[in-house]
Amino acid sequence: MRTTIDIPAPLYKRLKARAANDGSSAKRLILRGVEQVLREKRSTSRRKRIQLPLVRSKRPGKVRLDNARIYDIISFP
Repeated sequence: MRTTIDIPAPLYKRLKARAANDGSSAKRLILRGVEQVLREKRSTSRRKRIQLPLVRSKRPGKVRLDNARIYDIISFP
């Protein structure tokens, strides 16, 4: 698939220089960068599951909590 992007001149000069230094083309270097970004995005989208604290009640189903009570029950750093 073809697409058009605008690259600022100073960045394009650095791109061409880096590609030449690597023995590659600007196209290949751009594709490598896109692939790397997409791989990073995929790995960060799988968020680590968190464990929420369990607040026990003597009368399940009826828990009246306000902020002060929550701070009494759960220790915050």
